[in-house]
Amino acid sequence: MSEVIVYGAGAWGTALAIHAARLGHGVTLWARDAARAEEMQRTRVNARLLPGATFPEALRVTHDAAPGGAALGILAVPMQPLRAVLAGLPRGLPPLLLVCKGLEADTLRLPLEVLADARPDLTGGVLSGPNFAHEVAAGLPAASVVAARDAALVATAQGLLSGQALRLYGSADVLGVQLGGAAKNVLAIAAGISTGAGLGENARAALITRGLAELSRLVVGLGGKAETAAGLSGLGDLILTAMGNSSRNASLGFALGRGMTLPQALAGRAGVTEGIATAPALLERAQGAGVELPICAAVVAMLQGRLDVQGALAALMARPLRGE
Repeated sequence: MSEVIVYGAGAWGTALAIHAARLGHGVTLWARDAARAEEMQRTRVNARLLPGATFPEALRVTHDAAPGGAALGILAVPMQPLRAVLAGLPRGLPPLLLVCKGLEADTLRLPLEVLADARPDLTGGVLSGPNFAHEVAAGLPAASVVAARDAALVATAQGLLSGQALRLYGSADVLGVQLGGAAKNVLAIAAGISTGAGLGENARAALITRGLAELSRLVVGLGGKAETAAGLSGLGDLILTAMGNSSRNASLGFALGRGMTLPQALAGRAGVTEGIATAPALLERAQGAGVELPICAAVVAMLQGRLDVQGALAALMARPLRGE
């Protein structure tokens, strides 16, 4: 019997499955594609998305979505197909940790809001923080946050997933944790644009710092806690995603800063760059709450082709002067 079942065999889902199995738990990794599930079970590696990370013996890959009595489920699919995947999962699931970050483009809903709408029969929480999948799979030290309104779910997740290589902190601020995970991807695109355009280290540092101010304003403005924005799911994830060499969002921004169009920047990329769909949805939700996000607004304008780098820079630098 598996103690943990991971739905979604992308890089992050695979890394979490490897991590949980390394801790000694029986783990099932579910892949939507039956042929891919069979290949990974046979070869004991996710060669396409996480090459070099060998599966522990306790990890089983399958196309069967039945939970099999698992104590905890982890749903590791991108934000935009989240609703469809939830609808297709069987009944009788254990409590779920959602690890996607962003907002549903059409509804402006955060992950747990989509869960409550699509599957009100399920209990859920989120796992978020500064974590690159390949480093977690390699057993390098990391920390993250488990946020849920159900304290028992937080305790279960901490007990099953914490170990020498990954330390999990608990939080009840599900709104703040989810907003941090969404906003940091958009701000990382901005940081990448700055670097790609050769605007210098001063500009990138200022942009990340003012980006954190936007993230904090958003969290508090929508009902979250200021300390959450300063924690692992806010500041921590922003630093990693804006500056890490493996960041898909920052690398996309870098390509845009070098003068590529969005289709050119996306050509040949593996995985999903969540900030693209999140940026306009995040901006719209913030505007609905009366929260100003000038950096995020500039990113949206660039993604939509309404501004180039120099136009976005001019708009940000010409904003009315104010206190920090």
